Amino acid sequence: METRRIGVIMNGITGRMGMNQHLIRSVLAIRDQGGIALRNGDRLVPDPILVGRNAAKLERLAAEHGVPRWTTDLDGALANPDDAIFFDAASTQLRVELLRKAIAAGKHVYCEKPISDNLADAVALYRTAEAAGVKNGAVQDKLWLPGLRKLKRLIDGGFFGRILSVRIEFGYWVFEGDWLPAQRPSWNYRKEDGGGIILDMMCHWRYVIDNLFGAPKSLTCLGKTHIPRRWDENGQPYDATADDAAYAIVELENGAVVQINSSWTTRVRRDDLVTFHVDGTGGSAVAGLTDCRIQPREATPKPVWNPDQKQTIDFFADWQLVPEREAFDNAFKEQWVLFLRHVVDGDPFPWTLREAAKGVQFAELNLKSWAERRWVDVPALEA
Repeated sequence: METRRIGVIMNGITGRMGMNQHLIRSVLAIRDQGGIALRNGDRLVPDPILVGRNAAKLERLAAEHGVPRWTTDLDGALANPDDAIFFDAASTQLRVELLRKAIAAGKHVYCEKPISDNLADAVALYRTAEAAGVKNGAVQDKLWLPGLRKLKRLIDGGFFGRILSVRIEFGYWVFEGDWLPAQRPSWNYRKEDGGGIILDMMCHWRYVIDNLFGAPKSLTCLGKTHIPRRWDENGQPYDATADDAAYAIVELENGAVVQINSSWTTRVRRDDLVTFHVDGTGGSAVAGLTDCRIQPREATPKPVWNPDQKQTIDFFADWQLVPEREAFDNAFKEQWVLFLRHVVDGDPFPWTLREAAKGVQFAELNLKSWAERRWVDVPALEA
């Protein structure tokens, strides 16, 4: 058994998501556990180089986590043949240009979503990567959440019978920033900076729908900017020009209906910050980030509508928790492991830039539906 190094250029990892989920909990966690096993028994260990514009942040982050390499010179990093992978978690509006440069340098590319703010660029980027013969992928982390993995097993095992409907409830109250600092960056609320909950979250919901419930056929969406004025990281007021909530209905090819509520202007009274409620002829389930609860047909209560009497059924108590049958790792790390094996061993990796382009298409169609105030069809994306 040998230990093999693979160089990973990591761009945009001083931000919250890039630093916590991708650098610390994924790439460095894989490194610190001694790498991952390859098909021939070797161990593959990622060797990251941190890239960004702020030298002080990079130097501090590298020192804190024992990363010997960092640079503000992206072109220099791309020119190094010893680094095989380019990863990007920086601004959506810069992603297409950065990935094109990395592909031109012969790097395999992996990135956060959305891969672009428009479908044309997303499709062109995928075709560029395929023509160059580089491995490519995009983050679809929700598929490895413990709650959704339990839900997927219920679907595969036939628990639901015929799935009738799905309700995706996502969001929480993001403070405006005047009397309490906001817990999300201010660019999220400026359309001109690539913000908006539709572009951000509909990319997630597309791959969840595709992989668990079926292909979308048509949709309708209403977006809203409920809070038009917010305060930025420096305490300065600004106009919120992007949507902070979206309400969509999606009809699937198999006849099921998906309702999606995404909001940064709601206060949570549900099991988790996101829940997936699935109703089927044989039973129902509600999955969150980690847990999943079920109510089979045989255990479904029989309520009777009577507004003159106080409800006696505890509807929260009539659900059974799906047991923990195995330990789940970090969702981002799970997909990183698969991508690294894809690059080195050639293992299948279906979560390509083409799949990510479907997410951009989905977001674009939701924005179109909102702008035109109508249902729109979801066409198949050309290969």
